[in-house]
Amino acid sequence: MIFPFFFGLLLMTVSENDAAEKIQAFVIPHSHMDVGWVYTVQESMHAYASNVYSTVVEELTRVKNRKFIAVEQEFFRLWWTNVASDWHKKQVRQLLLEGRLEFIIGGQVMHDEAVTDVDDAILQLTEGHGFLYETFGVRPRFAWHVDPFGASATTPVLFALAGFDAHLISRIDYDLKDDMQKNKKLQFVWRGSPTLKEKQEIFTHTMDQFSYCTPSYIPFSNRSGFYWNGVALFPDPPKDGKYPNMSLPVTKETVELYAQTMVDNIRLRAQWFRSSHVLWPWGCDKQFYNASVQFSNMDVLMNYINTHSDQYGVTVQYATLKDYFQTLHQTNLSWDVRGNQDFLPYSTEPFQAWTGFYGSRNVLKGVARRASSLLYASESLFTRYHISYPDGPVQREWALSKLKALRWAVSEVQHHDGITGTESPKVADMYMEHLLQGMMGAEELLAAIFLLPQTLSNDIYDQIKNTPTTARTDSENVPEQHIFVYNPLAWNISTYVNVSVQYAMAVVLDDDGKAVPAQIQPSMESSTVYDLFFVVELGGLQYRKYTVQFPQSPCDTGSACGATHVAKVVKFNKTNVRQWKKTGRKLLPVLNECYKLMFDQETNLLHSITDRSKKIRVRVQQDFWEYKANGDVQSGPISDNYIFTANGSAVPAYKSVVMEIVPGKVISEIRQYFYREEEDANHTYSVVTRVPVGFKGRLSCFRLEQSYKVGPLEVNRETVFRTRTSLQNNRTLFTDNNGYQMMKRTYKGYANNTVARNYYPMVRVAYMEDESSRVVFLSERAHGVASLSQGQLEVMLHRRLWNNQEWNQGYNLTLNDSSVVRPVLWMMLGSPDSLSSIYQQEAVELQHRPVVMAIDQPQKLLNQRETFSGPSVHPVVLPQNLHMQSLSIPGWNYSPEHSSGGDEKSEVNFDRILLRITHLYEEGESPVLSQPTTINLKEVMQGIGKVSKVQECSLTGTWNISDLQRWNWKTDETMQKTDKSGFSGVTQDFNVTISPKEIRTFFIYF
Repeated sequence: MIFPFFFGLLLMTVSENDAAEKIQAFVIPHSHMDVGWVYTVQESMHAYASNVYSTVVEELTRVKNRKFIAVEQEFFRLWWTNVASDWHKKQVRQLLLEGRLEFIIGGQVMHDEAVTDVDDAILQLTEGHGFLYETFGVRPRFAWHVDPFGASATTPVLFALAGFDAHLISRIDYDLKDDMQKNKKLQFVWRGSPTLKEKQEIFTHTMDQFSYCTPSYIPFSNRSGFYWNGVALFPDPPKDGKYPNMSLPVTKETVELYAQTMVDNIRLRAQWFRSSHVLWPWGCDKQFYNASVQFSNMDVLMNYINTHSDQYGVTVQYATLKDYFQTLHQTNLSWDVRGNQDFLPYSTEPFQAWTGFYGSRNVLKGVARRASSLLYASESLFTRYHISYPDGPVQREWALSKLKALRWAVSEVQHHDGITGTESPKVADMYMEHLLQGMMGAEELLAAIFLLPQTLSNDIYDQIKNTPTTARTDSENVPEQHIFVYNPLAWNISTYVNVSVQYAMAVVLDDDGKAVPAQIQPSMESSTVYDLFFVVELGGLQYRKYTVQFPQSPCDTGSACGATHVAKVVKFNKTNVRQWKKTGRKLLPVLNECYKLMFDQETNLLHSITDRSKKIRVRVQQDFWEYKANGDVQSGPISDNYIFTANGSAVPAYKSVVMEIVPGKVISEIRQYFYREEEDANHTYSVVTRVPVGFKGRLSCFRLEQSYKVGPLEVNRETVFRTRTSLQNNRTLFTDNNGYQMMKRTYKGYANNTVARNYYPMVRVAYMEDESSRVVFLSERAHGVASLSQGQLEVMLHRRLWNNQEWNQGYNLTLNDSSVVRPVLWMMLGSPDSLSSIYQQEAVELQHRPVVMAIDQPQKLLNQRETFSGPSVHPVVLPQNLHMQSLSIPGWNYSPEHSSGGDEKSEVNFDRILLRITHLYEEGESPVLSQPTTINLKEVMQGIGKVSKVQECSLTGTWNISDLQRWNWKTDETMQKTDKSGFSGVTQDFNVTISPKEIRTFFIYF
């Protein structure tokens, strides 16, 4: 809608350079095609998406000045593979050559920016770029992130690393956008990383208040304007081609009315930008499924405006994003610099804070991250297997097909209506089905690698002597089970793993037949199940086979049985909140080498934690609280999939607590059960805190693992786990941007909706601190977090909502999520200095915990038999401040010298290995670990094979780093332009120096 008070401004100067200069409008045809949201991918392909690409290609071929931008790759890839004719494919190649069809972003999806992990954002971008480069020889240079709900400062860094010349965003806080419009600040050069600064800066255009859709209001009709093909119909396109709400055709009677409306909007928008060049997006959600009617009307309209351009002071032209940004770049204007501030959280109105989706569909968020972690492990294990056994029994094409299926599923769910939890239930089910199917395939691959026999080659794998395992216990004929444990990280680790067993006693033997420290205890889930914990010591990218034996009669503690501690559960009386009066008088300690935790027997809650090495004691209390949401739009603001609106303060979600403690020698476990009502037989919430024992001097000692069980919730409840401490943090919080960098979050007061607008996304890390202490939480899935009071941090774990808003009802977006969720957080406490050197590595270790795979069921051995003699794998180890972000065989048939795609696919190249390494630390964050680190890639990778060649490339592997030349944008701070890559390169003897926060990508050959 055009606001009346703006019309008086329409004839003002719109260019800084020439008051008489005509406004040049770049009309960018596009279709916003959600990979999910309300309808499944299959439904969308059938109803409209296939027709978008078919008809656009046909119409661009018919008239030579028409253009179009294609954004998300999933629909295009499905169309290309399953729908496009040979003629369509030929025309696509020609249109790309002419620059009239342009791929923008080029990722599998337009990923969310708040709750996606950096690894997954890179994955989906690499998936799309690989397809485009292999098929067409094109490399996207521009971003079009128009619909994610807020903008992360990590995204522009990734796009710069991928070789983009400019970035485009839209959804930012309504009041901030209004201010930026008034002051012509919608365009800037964004330096998203405080460490990389100008090395990875990118020009960024923020869309104005009309966002990515063409303004639909036209004063001469009650229909929407500029949408001549109408609104897409589901499930089937109409046979007569008539869709709802088709705009009035452009005719002799309407052309002048349309022209004036379009020109008025162009001139209005020109007020908000510094140049006379206006980006005018033409399209919206699910548009251009009938490109013929779209273009035939717009052709006439644009021709009319250009014929009367002297009268209107405006010219219009079809354009791609490159056309617009190239013209803008050539103006040589000097642009403001924006530092590493992000645009989170995002609000559209005072009572519409889009912070609810940080916690929506917690189960989907968890499965998506587990799938990503499994993919990460499977990629590296298959890569080293293939290098060692190129002709091994695990067929490489079959293996790659399993990996590609999981890559597709993990990429797909990163969509901004996917992992956000803002989709309809059937779409959530679609994502879940694709993820679980992909995970099953990856597990089949892992099992094949572990189990199939191999012909051992050279010195990469060492033969293990087959060791009889049954001789280690008192009974020869006992059931036993075999478990492989794989460390997918390029660091040596010492930790514990947990498996469920059906027996009350177990002995764990490593692949040398030696008993390892273990602990067995009754499970809290079932009286017939036991939890078995055992210690694993693994080198980087190394796996070992463990044999678990289950003695059927008491055995001598002097034998292997002595390595297993049988832990007992100590139960405490139920405490009722109404009876809590004086507390803190009966404290019970639980200790390990790093911490002393004190639990209050009068409340059954945590009372304090002491860092034993620093002698720092912090009061800590943890429990569950609920926000009660409003579901009636007539009664006030609501919460839904997207939006969190606190209807008052949170209230305690329980009236009584039960505690159990399991003292142990591998872990000590504290179980707390929270009951909504005193008389309830079953608890609604629980938290299990595991305190590692015996890991002094190792990272595992510092992590307090907390596993939660939440739900099912009552309707219109939003549940948080609140940690209240004695820290003086002034309600200041630190949260991560996509697991890549930390952001300081200072509490802000608002006239309305203060609670919701102080919520931020936590993907991997959140912490609060004062001068002496820091409390850190690490997460294996995304959550919303806030610090609303002094020394307090709350994590939103689950939401169940219903409302009667017509829009939500119509699209089934009310979030009536009745699931039980089981997220995990690791908590650490200590001085800021001590934790600043370990939390980054710990966050990665939580995301990529050892893969534990039982490859058989417990069974008795009739005859003594050999062990499963899996190979002893040489470790691959990086320094603590470097993380191997990816080790994979992409499987695309391309090289960075590739210039154009061919019609015929040649054989997949299995010899090109993609290696990505990231420096985890910011500049100045740690005296030791924030330094540039030099490694020799040949030496690092010798545990896998002998490196013969290394080639550094762009983030997604489509550019040789030496060939990548990005545009320089003039800024007010421009002094002497540095090398935009900022990379030191790889020496002839394979040395490479990786500086703080760099992400370096290589193709390596063995």
